[in-house]
Amino acid sequence: MYDKSGLIELFRERAVRFGDFTLASGQKSSYYVDKMQITLHAAGLRNASAGLLELAADTEFDAVGGMTLGADPIVGSMLTIAAEQGRDLVGCIVRKEAKGHGTGQFIEGPVAPGQKVLVIEDVVTTGGSAIKAVDRLVDFGCEIALVVGIVDRLQGGAEAFAARNLPYRSLLTIEDLGITPG
Repeated sequence: MYDKSGLIELFRERAVRFGDFTLASGQKSSYYVDKMQITLHAAGLRNASAGLLELAADTEFDAVGGMTLGADPIVGSMLTIAAEQGRDLVGCIVRKEAKGHGTGQFIEGPVAPGQKVLVIEDVVTTGGSAIKAVDRLVDFGCEIALVVGIVDRLQGGAEAFAARNLPYRSLLTIEDLGITPG
């Protein structure tokens, strides 16, 4: 189901912008990957989600999740594809701040302590967002099976995950999009 060349083409057409940008990591960049142009596009979301499931096919996990807002559409799409494949999988969303009412939790969804979670990141720069999600999931009692990204900017994320002994894979790198890292 995953079409790597099709996903690359969609990123090039819809999501890569050039100019002066400040990234979530605080770093300055001459390009920006507007991942929402892919994850809020029917074909882009389906392709990326199918690719992430294929990327993690050799890994045992019970749940998929990541930081809101970037992971939200991806989690939903991966759950839909998993259901179509007859796979029992649950999702979770990690809040940036604890909910101010109700349960007051950082973790939303039917994930339970003890479950193995596939942590999703859309665009990986330093890995900070995924690591925050990992920390909150571990505090909740989950085990991290694997961290996956759609696009790795090749700016330290993989090294940050390795320093934490977190297995990591990405579907694409910035080089696949025809951009030199940095």
